[in-house]
Formats: sequence, C-alpha cells, structure tokens
Amino acid sequence: MGDTELEYSIVFPDPSDSVLKEDPVIILLGWAGCQDKHLAKYSYIYKNQGCVVLRYTAPWRQIFFPGIFRKNLRYIARKLLDLLFDIGIEEHPILFHVFSNAGSMLYRHIVELLINQNETYFTKFNVIGTVFDSAPGNRNILGSVRALNVVLGSSVNSFVKCFALPAFILMAVFQVILYPAIQFFSLSHYDALKADPSRWPQLFLYSKADKIISYKDVEEIIKARKRLNIEVQSLDFNTSQHVNHFRKFPEKYSISCIGFFTECVWKHLPKYYDEKPLNVL
Repeated sequence: MGDTELEYSIVFPDPSDSVLKEDPVIILLGWAGCQDKHLAKYSYIYKNQGCVVLRYTAPWRQIFFPGIFRKNLRYIARKLLDLLFDIGIEEHPILFHVFSNAGSMLYRHIVELLINQNETYFTKFNVIGTVFDSAPGNRNILGSVRALNVVLGSSVNSFVKCFALPAFILMAVFQVILYPAIQFFSLSHYDALKADPSRWPQLFLYSKADKIISYKDVEEIIKARKRLNIEVQSLDFNTSQHVNHFRKFPEKYSISCIGFFTECVWKHLPKYYDEKPLNVL
C-alpha cells in the first residue's frame, strides 16, 4: 500500500485486541534493503497488543548517498508524518521501532521535525517511546560497506554495483576526514541522536556479535542518553547477528518489546487506558 510517493504498509488491530481508548500506533522503520515481508513479522508483536502498525523502509539510495537525491530523508520524514494526519491517527500514542542505521537516520529527521518550534503542525503528536534494533552506529566504514554489499546483492546489475561501492567508500572516507570541521554546522546522525532533545523513553536491542554496527557504539549512546536523564533500557543478545535478534530469540525479543511498550503507555500516558488489561505473551 502507499500514497503516490511512499511505499508503506499498515495493519489495524482486531476489535477484540483493542484494549485502549485510542489504539497505539507503532511505526516500524526498516533496515536498508529490507523487504516488507521481513518487516511484517515484527508487526505481529504489536498487532496482538491492539496496535496500529505502520511499516516503511527508506530507499537504499537515500541512505547510502544522502543529499544527492531531491527526495531526501527529511522530505520522506515529513511525508510520513503527514501520512498520520491523512489516516487520522496523529493524536494516538506513538512508538517508533527503528532498525539499523537506515531506520535511525530517517528517525533522526522525524525527531527534528517533531521538536522544531517552527513546525507547530506536528505539536499534536504524542510519542511515548522508541525501540532501537541494531542501532545506531558511528562512522564505521567497513560495517557500512558490508551493509551496502548485502543490499546490492544480486538484485542490482553489476554496473551499478561496481560504481556504487567505490563511490560510497570514497564519499565515506571524505566524510570522516572532513567531519571535524563539518560537525559545527551539520552533525552526523549518530552525534545528532546522542544529543537528541526528545525526552521519551528508549530501548536498545543489540549484540556483541554484530558485524555491521559495533556494540561499543550502541553502549556509548546508551551512556550518553542516560547522562541526559533519559529513561533507557537495553538488552544485549550477545550471539545474534545484525537485525537478527528477533529471528534467533523470538520470545525474548517479543517480551522485551511488549514490556517496554506497556511501560511507556502505562507510566507516561495512563489516560489512554481503558479498563481492560493488555494482552500478555
């Protein structure tokens, strides 16, 4: 499903699963190259809790080559927020569940729009929390090259692949070299998320075995957010690979997500509760 510009999917809860006065909205932001059928598996974690689940994955070109295309991530972020108005769920409690750097890069622009004092259009949104899966990561060129190579895979012709990989490596090296000067007027998505002015709770799901996103990057941002007195939870799966935590530990993963979601709704927005309790695994 999608409007004329966004390819998204959305599922609504069964009436019997709706336990809140206004169904919470879960926004899943997929990893680079993610197929909707893979992202859909995460929908069931929340759909059975009476949630509306919106799924979207940004095009890999905008992730690995930001600023080159006219429809950049900030443009996409605005379109996603506009979509919530179009559907009529902008005042429902909202929880983001973002995957890898692709999801967190788009999330960064969404947050900037939500907290921008000049964007009064978005003041109706009630964000209650964010789940980070395998994210965010700092300037890890090797990990990024591995991710791009997986994304390109066999679905992209050899000419594009031969051009895209060297071009990305060259661009990434220049960004690392120039960043000490550039950071004064344009933060990296990692540093922007460390200093993110939003104050809703965050859950970080990661693994020391991740070869794409270093666990040290995730643990560093956890420390940074805690220093800002943000309510932070984290879970290290130790042995699962990048964005494979749910696949390897489905029950543990689901319990962690549902527990965090329940706390966010109950502790921070009790007005949304009806008299029925939430479902439990």
